[in-house]
Amino acid sequence: MPDLLIELFSEEIPARMQARAAEDLKTKVTNGLVEAGLTYAHAAAFATPRRLTLALEGVLDHSPTTREERKGPKVDAPEKAIEGFLRGAGVAREDLEERDEKKGRVFYAIIEKPGRPAAEIIAEVLEDTIRTFPWPKSMRWGAGSLRWVRPLHRILCILTNDAGEADVVPMDVDGIRAGDVTEGHRFMAPAPFSVTSFEDYAAKLKRANVVLDPEERAETIWNDATNAAFASGMEVVEDKGLLAEVAGLVEWPVVLMGEIGADFLDLPPEVLMTSMKEHQKFFSVRNPKTGRIERFVTVANRETADNGKTILAGNQKVLTARLSDAKFFWENDLRVAVDEKMQPWLDQLENVTFHNKLGSQKARIDRIASVAREIAPVVGADPDLAETAARTVKADLSSEMVGEFPELQGLMGRYYSDAAGLPAEVAAACEEHYSPLGPSDAVPAAPVSVAVALADKLDTLTGFWAIDEKPTGSKDPFALRRAALGVIRLLEDNQVRLSLSEFLPKQQQRIELNEDGIDGSGSVEDLPSFFHDRLQVHLRSEGVRHDVIDACLAMPQSDDLTLLVKRARALQAVLETEDGENLVQGFKRANNILTQAEEKDGVEYSFGADPKFAETDAERALFAALDAADAKIVPAMKDEDFPTAMAAMAGIRPEVDAFFEAVQVNTDNEILRRNRLNLLSRIRNVCLQVADLTRLDG
Repeated sequence: MPDLLIELFSEEIPARMQARAAEDLKTKVTNGLVEAGLTYAHAAAFATPRRLTLALEGVLDHSPTTREERKGPKVDAPEKAIEGFLRGAGVAREDLEERDEKKGRVFYAIIEKPGRPAAEIIAEVLEDTIRTFPWPKSMRWGAGSLRWVRPLHRILCILTNDAGEADVVPMDVDGIRAGDVTEGHRFMAPAPFSVTSFEDYAAKLKRANVVLDPEERAETIWNDATNAAFASGMEVVEDKGLLAEVAGLVEWPVVLMGEIGADFLDLPPEVLMTSMKEHQKFFSVRNPKTGRIERFVTVANRETADNGKTILAGNQKVLTARLSDAKFFWENDLRVAVDEKMQPWLDQLENVTFHNKLGSQKARIDRIASVAREIAPVVGADPDLAETAARTVKADLSSEMVGEFPELQGLMGRYYSDAAGLPAEVAAACEEHYSPLGPSDAVPAAPVSVAVALADKLDTLTGFWAIDEKPTGSKDPFALRRAALGVIRLLEDNQVRLSLSEFLPKQQQRIELNEDGIDGSGSVEDLPSFFHDRLQVHLRSEGVRHDVIDACLAMPQSDDLTLLVKRARALQAVLETEDGENLVQGFKRANNILTQAEEKDGVEYSFGADPKFAETDAERALFAALDAADAKIVPAMKDEDFPTAMAAMAGIRPEVDAFFEAVQVNTDNEILRRNRLNLLSRIRNVCLQVADLTRLDG
């Protein structure tokens, strides 16, 4: 079976689009071929700045012949119905067959589609792929109508048979004819050359200074960069995102390491790293002894006679200009922080709108400070320190450095707070109060940071609920789901106890009564259920069953998320044991019998079970087991010791099983029946103390 090689050769493709484009090429072509009856054994897609490549192994040389029987209308159906069937099936009237069925004679069409050569199908599929390719942005050029991310110059499309002979797939897209020719590196080996297979193609590209595989380019860059840094006693700061982007900027990576000017070495490392990454796509090189960023790594796209000396000199010149700007911002900001304690920045926030329905940043800071002060005792923080931190953490939003590099907000606040002589707890809160930003982000543990982080996120959530700007479907423009997850993780990781049903209405009042006169049109009434939804997603990602969460949500104090998580984890752990799982089945059996009896008799069996009416050892043993379990569960629940309570609940499983095996509940003796139903009620009540087991699946 032949192998297929496709290359779409163009001007430079933006690095951020390459990986998705390679995957889209593979998906669209392979789906199109399979739909047309051409299967294949293996597919691989590659991207460089100037080409998208797809290699398919083991492609069928013809699509198979197909035969389809299609049932039509009755023989005596109206003529228009028969004509419509003929058009749909693509056959003539004389090609129809008549067959007897239960409801009369019916027309059948036998549709035979002969197989087609692979080249014919590939040409159709590839042209459709090129014309409908899902680029995020595309352009037209010249007089043609074709759109591509950058001007498309060549289409390489060949089928190679088992003997190694290659045939060009004949096709033409807007005057670009397919061939077996490609080009090497733009500067180092620009001459075109022909290829006969994927192996030949990859080898000739390598000789023409093109590394086809982006993973190989990234590995080369990282190895060469770390080796160069190691030779100088340095280490490269790892940045996988930057590595993937740089690998998409070059076809022949050449690593060069340069020095950062002495005038800039005292800038915060994060400023140097951000400036070099954002403006120059440089890797930062750190001195492990001092922790300073002292050198940089840039990746050229070619080898030069002077081993990159000229390239490096040009990069250093541009870098000096960029870092001079950063140094200017840093020095100006330090003067404001040291001499004026950041007050001008805070004053500026009065004129910065947070949201047109929620007032200014200054009004929001006042609310956050009030909440942080209220929460501080709960998290073990000093209220005055928490309020000071809350009034400081947003100051750096007005700084010149954050204006240039918004991603440094919070971090620069820490530096400026230190420079202003503020307590270390305040400086830490400046950096940490945005965290956690995602499910894998670190959670602050310092009490002041926790207080401010909670206040910030709770104000955001309550505010947008108060103005009825909630997430809908996949739309969440204000990242409210992320904020809710942040609150959950802050509460859980720090074991903070907070009643949402008490706190949220008070916070809405703060918002509606603030100095900007917000007239909220929404309500926080359903905000706790939003937290519950986010908590379910969070716990499910950790392996906690959805029905376990539902069983715990039905219990009192479910607005205390920390307590809710403890209960859910304990129940999940019990259900993973044999006793726990079997007890649930026993509980459901008891509950079903009891519910049916109560509906039939019109009474509630909830008290009065007496051991003196027990006839069997199994009944007496269950009475004793329930008494023992109750003696453990009640104090354990009072102490919120859910593992102990649930272990005690699971411990009655043998007696429950034995009871159902040996005892007939609905006996003819009414006294025994009533006593046994009341005993089942005790099983239900004991189990429902720890969670609503009726909500469990199965």
